[in-house]
Amino acid sequence: MKDADNAQGSHAPEVEGTQPQEPTGGVEWIGTPEACARLGVTLRTLYRFIDAGQLPAYKMGRVIRLRAHEVEEFIQRARIAPGTLEHLYPEAHPRPARGRRSAGVRSSRSTSGRGRPSRPRRGEEGGQPPAGEAY
Repeated sequence: MKDADNAQGSHAPEVEGTQPQEPTGGVEWIGTPEACARLGVTLRTLYRFIDAGQLPAYKMGRVIRLRAHEVEEFIQRARIAPGTLEHLYPEAHPRPARGRRSAGVRSSRSTSGRGRPSRPRRGEEGGQPPAGEAY
């Protein structure tokens, strides 16, 4: 049978217990579900990383594949350096005091609390007329 295999063009000797070399040159390809599991993110987030160019991916027909080592490199690039999250705990850096008004003092312009003038109430000038009245 070995002679028949050699006649068909198989030039590599078979050794028991070894696997044939991958035609991709030893690249470990993973699918999107496995990449999501390794990264701990949803499929939608994975697609965002790919679309933003942060994580390389390859479309083979209708299937998206990623190289395992590129996913690992992405994880290493995402590592947070110590001392870079100070902005997330503001109590460590007190904010300068804002100019606050004393209680009970209002500006001459009435606002609804959102920085814009409040709407006139029913029956007030510019508001809707009270029920039964017409303009």
